[in-house]
Amino acid sequence: MILFIVFLPLLAAIVAGFANKSFGAILPKVVTTGALFASCALSWPIFIHYLGGGEATVTPVLDWIHSGDLAVDWSLRVDALTAVMLVVVTSVSALVHLYSWGYMEEDPDQPRFFAYLSLFTFAMLMLVTADNLVQMFFGWEGVGLASYLLIGFWFRKPSANAAAIKAFVVNRVGDLGFMLGIFGTYLVFNTVSIPEILRLAPGMAGSTIGFFGGRFDTMTVLCLLLFVGAMGKSAQLGLHTWLPDAMEGPTPVSALIHAATMVTAGVFMVCRLSPMFETSPFALTVVMTVGAATCLFAATVGLVQTDIKRVIAYSTCSQLGYMFFAAGCGAYGAAMFHLFTHAFFKALLFLGAGSVIHSMHHEQDMRYYGGLRKSIPITFWGMMMGTLAITGVGIPAVFGNPLAIGFAGFHSKDAIIEAAWASGQHGASIVGIIVALLTSFYSWRLMFLTFWGKPRWEQSEHIQHAIHDAHGHGHDAVHAGHDDHGTTAAHAHHGEAAEEGQGSEPHAHDHGHVVQAHPVFTTHGDGTGGYHPHESPFPILLPLIILSIGAIAAGFVFHGYFIEPSAGEEYWHGAIAFREHLMHAMHEVPLGVKLSASIAMLTGLLGAYIFYIRSPHAPRKLAETYAPVYDFLLNKWYFDELYNLLFVKPAFAIGRFFWHRGDEQTIDRLGPNGSAWVVSQGSRVAGKLQTGYVYTYAFVMLLGLTGAVTWAITR
Repeated sequence: MILFIVFLPLLAAIVAGFANKSFGAILPKVVTTGALFASCALSWPIFIHYLGGGEATVTPVLDWIHSGDLAVDWSLRVDALTAVMLVVVTSVSALVHLYSWGYMEEDPDQPRFFAYLSLFTFAMLMLVTADNLVQMFFGWEGVGLASYLLIGFWFRKPSANAAAIKAFVVNRVGDLGFMLGIFGTYLVFNTVSIPEILRLAPGMAGSTIGFFGGRFDTMTVLCLLLFVGAMGKSAQLGLHTWLPDAMEGPTPVSALIHAATMVTAGVFMVCRLSPMFETSPFALTVVMTVGAATCLFAATVGLVQTDIKRVIAYSTCSQLGYMFFAAGCGAYGAAMFHLFTHAFFKALLFLGAGSVIHSMHHEQDMRYYGGLRKSIPITFWGMMMGTLAITGVGIPAVFGNPLAIGFAGFHSKDAIIEAAWASGQHGASIVGIIVALLTSFYSWRLMFLTFWGKPRWEQSEHIQHAIHDAHGHGHDAVHAGHDDHGTTAAHAHHGEAAEEGQGSEPHAHDHGHVVQAHPVFTTHGDGTGGYHPHESPFPILLPLIILSIGAIAAGFVFHGYFIEPSAGEEYWHGAIAFREHLMHAMHEVPLGVKLSASIAMLTGLLGAYIFYIRSPHAPRKLAETYAPVYDFLLNKWYFDELYNLLFVKPAFAIGRFFWHRGDEQTIDRLGPNGSAWVVSQGSRVAGKLQTGYVYTYAFVMLLGLTGAVTWAITR
């Protein structure tokens, strides 16, 4: 069964890729989508089987590498941890494939798109079923390659190519740490087999290893190197800059990357190797600190973004921070539980955002939305379920209430905050509470700007194009293959003016350039500009309905298996390091801690309601009053500018120096170009001797003869 689950997407990708456009778009779509639904149908029985506990199974595939003491066999390992990832990856990927039927309908390169999606899924399945570190690295690099191909899917667009290269390069930095971690692990344990490494890891606690000329704790060095790899893949602070730019790919790609595949690889790897991390308290502290910092950073940036997909992208970054600081506190079950629930509501939010973009003629700026809940009700209710899940709406088990009930995020996020407090990491727990408040604010801000208030559609350049095209004004309609190419509509100064339909001369902060607004085309005075949004087609809506069920029920149904001390140990069965005493301590935290996430959620909701429903002028005034703070957040803490100054410009300068001075002026000048010059000059001299006259040649021959005779006589 596991062979079919893993290799069906690969087979589908090959068929779709080689079929290309020869058979039209139908065959690749049917083959890839059918393969993913088959893999999904086979994955759920495995997951349900492990809910009752069970030993890990290893399915050999082939002998791979045998060199000296190094033996790397290609085998597929299935245990409780793998089972969780199987249902997450295959379920979300299958629904994304189906969603893409409607979303990419007008794109001429659908076969290539579906082939890339299936290849991405195969690489992630290889990663989560790996039985050794080399095989995991194969899947690790596979998802990196597939993400590069999908982010840059519209390769004719320069910004898409730039985003793809950025993701690839930033991940190479993290992958260098991961490779060094694998090399060091093999050096220490003389094996790359994951079960063998985890068995031997406790015995290496307290030992030291030489690294960069010094002696350091062995397990700390190995865990930190491996964690650098996780930081790159899971976009943690410092190596996070690729994630928002990944929005240049089509919306289904964003959903797949952010919900189920690439960004979850780092969390999975840390949990898979959790017995290693348990031997190094310092490494766990670093994991917790980086996770908490990422959590807070991304949430603050998400407060002011205006692109609907970028808000959700920074939300992903923040939620990944939650997962890492849960792992850093030793609550690996809570980390995986949040990964599990997050897959449902984050895929739902991304696909819902894609449906909004589809209905708004590919406009992504929320300031040009408003009043959409009646026009696209199914999309509205789907995104409402996702928002209730991510903000953690629920009823805690307090004041005599024996059973906590709520949406998916309520169970998993609250568990992380409680686990952090119970483990003694009160600072991380407080950061988690603050981030819960910020998450609630920016999530409800997105909902209010998009679905409530008066329509502001007439301010959108995309809508203007649609109206002009409908009235035969000669404007080309914006087609579905360009939906996520970024909004070219004008942005209001300090961002918030257009949110309330205020302001007179808007202009954009787009990479430092000012973009002048186009004249507004209006046929009605109701803010719609005469445009009427339409609900998305059925292939787009069906995944939203299915994912809504997961966003509602995934937390309540499965929380006992992931984090409850009575069932958790039996369920995980050694797949992760399960601290049963910590799970018990979670239930003994103070009442204030148990209520804190819910209070934070309500506070964020109230704040968003006041700012965007009751007093819609307030955000603009606040942004103008605290302009430096607003610009700091709007520019993402200036990480991109800092990296551009420290790394990109020096790298380009060094490259130009070696190109012009080294390659052109030295190597080429003295090498091939110099040799060609010598030959050319010699040819010119020789050419001057070739006059074509007989008497000239006779004279030369006479000179030669005279010289020869002279030489003979003198000898």
